[in-house]
Amino acid sequence: MSREVAVVTGGGQGIGKAIVERLLAEDRAVVVVEMRDERLEWLDEAISESRAWVVVGDAGEDAVAARAVAAAESLGALTGWVNNAALFHDAWLHEVGGAGVMELVRRNLQPCLAGAAAAVAAFRVQGVPGSIVNISSHQAQRAVRGALPYATAKAAMEGLTRALAVDYGPWDVRVNALALGSVATERLRSLEESGAEAYARVEAAIRDLHPLGRAGEAAEVADTVAFLLSARSSFISGAVLPVDGARSAQGHDPEAVMPS
Repeated sequence: MSREVAVVTGGGQGIGKAIVERLLAEDRAVVVVEMRDERLEWLDEAISESRAWVVVGDAGEDAVAARAVAAAESLGALTGWVNNAALFHDAWLHEVGGAGVMELVRRNLQPCLAGAAAAVAAFRVQGVPGSIVNISSHQAQRAVRGALPYATAKAAMEGLTRALAVDYGPWDVRVNALALGSVATERLRSLEESGAEAYARVEAAIRDLHPLGRAGEAAEVADTVAFLLSARSSFISGAVLPVDGARSAQGHDPEAVMPS
């Protein structure tokens, strides 16, 4: 049997990189879709062994998704797709207007649509079961002030996850989403540049927001993605799984107390 292959958009750094490394460790081949191919030297060995490939381009473009499918099929059997690419761009509706916000929503949601369309078509042509994992956020349910476009796009992504699971389940295609809490990536660590005192406030806030008392690790997200792409999760579809240290379960209250 040929090696199973997964496509990971935005797989060059942060959570995406951790997902790629986890899948390679499971002996999957991986196609990484990134806007640029710089700082991807860590993939050189896997590429030389025909276990990885890089497709450079916008994950929201159908042509780029098609190139990713072709690259995947040159490595083995495409059975998984991870829609991880995201745009972090805050905006206020009263400043940028409806059209401006809609464009930011589109740029976050379009990669998920393009990826899912390419993946579903490829799974059906190959006649194999397939799994799609969409990387969402706690913000889909609990918005953060100032991040309206991102929260709106992630809420749409979770609705899309359920609709895809219903539409394509009869062809043995599973679709799930992960709603992430704060994860310790380069983006979060970059806040250290704001100064020790300011960063200490951020760390304290993250501890308060997550009942487990910390931010998540990218490797923990990657482990969950690997599970959802595998046969071990063969009856899980249409689910939005919180990977957030109970952040979404917690209700802040002025009378809250700690256990003695």
